[in-house]
Amino acid sequence: MTETIPDQMRAMVLENPGGPLRLRSRPVPRPGPGQVLLQVLACGVCRTDLHVVDGELPDIPYPIIPGHEVVGRVVACGTGVELQPGARMGVPWLGWTCGTCYYCRNGQENLCDRARFTGYTLDGGYAEYLLADARYCFPVPDAYDAPHAAPLLCAGLIGYRCLRMAGEGRRLGLYGFGAAAHILAQVLRWQGREVYAFTRPGDTAAQAFARRLGAVWAGDSDRRPGEPLDAAILFAPVGALVPAALRAVRKAGVVVCGGIHMSDIPSFPYRILWEERVLRSVANLTRRDGHEFLALAPKAGVETHVQVFDLEEANTALERLRSGKLEGAAVLVP
Repeated sequence: MTETIPDQMRAMVLENPGGPLRLRSRPVPRPGPGQVLLQVLACGVCRTDLHVVDGELPDIPYPIIPGHEVVGRVVACGTGVELQPGARMGVPWLGWTCGTCYYCRNGQENLCDRARFTGYTLDGGYAEYLLADARYCFPVPDAYDAPHAAPLLCAGLIGYRCLRMAGEGRRLGLYGFGAAAHILAQVLRWQGREVYAFTRPGDTAAQAFARRLGAVWAGDSDRRPGEPLDAAILFAPVGALVPAALRAVRKAGVVVCGGIHMSDIPSFPYRILWEERVLRSVANLTRRDGHEFLALAPKAGVETHVQVFDLEEANTALERLRSGKLEGAAVLVP
């Protein structure tokens, strides 16, 4: 299956750590066995992209095209791939695993020793075309257009995995009310649970946004709500929030760190971890997470709040994210 595909494409490329993305012309890749070529319809802008741009993740193969919340249209398939032309597929952070290591063989492919990641060790979706492993692509629910589906591919999926790790508690605290939290808050409300939203001190706009999405409490991250939490999920990459969250959860409560990178966690007294409180991290996602969440999102009535930017405005979108000036998620549309 093929269609007329140009030889060149526009892409926003990171050429060195800390530098701006540059608009470049790059050859359009051709799919090999097991691969699919997608015309990018939309690509979400994730906080992990900031960690890539800032060089905070190891072994980045410069130059690299960031972006791992990709919605694209199938335009060509390699041998062994049976996808319909024009089908909309989503491409997440986890882009390839070996299938043979201990973790892959034991249901933990997110921890694969040789995993590759879209927009980090594989070129991502800040471009007009994207080459992906067909095994790691998900059908996009018909309920969403491309820009509104894009944040589901990471903000939604990581939030869902964090929720699985947080357990069945009724009162959940969300630290950092951005793209992931605004999606997860809607799922929690649909499940009949209570959302407690923690934002940067003084960010009344984000707190008001959280209340509009059903939060029963919203306040500064250095405050504690009147009731102890059953669990807390940290989306903000701020290590100092870990002791704060431990103090906010009840005995046997769970604190989940949802980011791939976080500033150093300060020392804290053992007494705030004692009484069987649990502190854990979430790493990447599995294909099971993807299929489960993308089926759940339309049932839960999840509506993503997005701000759309042209591809060439990727640096502006990243800076808006960095400064906390986004409500919901930023999405690039080529």
